[in-house]
Amino acid sequence: MIKNYFNLLRVPQWIKNFFVFAPLVFSKHLFDIHYVIPSLQGFIIFCLVSSIVYILNDIIDIEADRAHPKKKFRPIPSGAVSKATAIILGVILFVIMIASLYFIGNSNYTIVVLSYFILNAFYSMSFKHIVLLDIFSIAAGFMLRVISGAVIISVPISSWLILTTMFLSLYLGVMKRYSELEIVPNGGSVTSTRKVLTHYSPVFTQQMATIAAAGVIICYALYTVTPRTVTEFGTDNLIYTTPFVVFGIFRYMYLTYINQKGENTTEIMLTDAAMISNVFLYIIITTLIIYKIII
Repeated sequence: MIKNYFNLLRVPQWIKNFFVFAPLVFSKHLFDIHYVIPSLQGFIIFCLVSSIVYILNDIIDIEADRAHPKKKFRPIPSGAVSKATAIILGVILFVIMIASLYFIGNSNYTIVVLSYFILNAFYSMSFKHIVLLDIFSIAAGFMLRVISGAVIISVPISSWLILTTMFLSLYLGVMKRYSELEIVPNGGSVTSTRKVLTHYSPVFTQQMATIAAAGVIICYALYTVTPRTVTEFGTDNLIYTTPFVVFGIFRYMYLTYINQKGENTTEIMLTDAAMISNVFLYIIITTLIIYKIII
C-alpha cells in the first residue's frame, strides 16, 4: 500500500525540483542558513504541487495509460489506487500547499507556484495534445522552478541561467518524445499512448534535440564568462565546468539513441553511474569555484 502511494506521488520525480536550489547556489548563499531555510521550504512546496499535478494527470489519462506498455502499471490505471482515493489525496495535498504558502507569506513565490499549478493543469487537460506547445509547457515548468528559487530568497537571477534552463528542459522534453516514439509496439498506434506523437517523427525530434542541446551549451558557456558573472564570483574559472555540461548532454543522447532509455529522465539520473558521477563532480567543482574554496 505504501509503495502504491509512493508511486502515485512520483517521489523519485521530486529530483526535478532541485532546480529550486540553483539561485541559492549561484547567489553565493549556500552556506547562509537565513537563505537555506526558505529554499528548503520552497523545495518542499514544489514537491507538494508537483505530486498534485501528477495525480491530476494520472486521473485524466487513465485510459491512455492503460494502453501504454509501462504506464499501465501505475497505481491508478492498474487499479492499485482507486480514482476516488486519488482525488481525495490530491485535495488534501492542495489544502496543505495553500496553507504552506500562507504560512510563508511570500506573495511573489505564491504567484510562481500557482502559475506552475495552472500551467500544468492546462497541460494535463489540453496543452500536451498540441504539437510543440507540449514541450514548451514542460520547459516553462522548469523555468518556474528556477524563478521560484530566486523569488523565495529575494535574489536576482541571470538571464543566461534562465535561458540555459529553458534549453535544457526543451532538450529533455524532446528526447522524451523521441523515446516515446521508439517504444510504440510493432503494429501499434501512437495515438493509443500519446496523441501528440502523431505530429512528431524520430528525425524531427532528433533535429530539435540537436538545436536544444546546442542552446544549452552555448548559453551556459556564455553565462560563465559574462562580465556580471566574473565580477560576482571574482573569477572566470567557472568556464571550466562547461565540459561537465557537454558530457551530460552527450551522455543523455547516448542513453537515448543507443540504449533507448530516454523516456524516464529521473531513472537515468538515479541509475546511470556515469551520469551520477558527472553531476556529482559538476556540483562539487562549481561549489568550490563559486565559494572560492579553490581559485
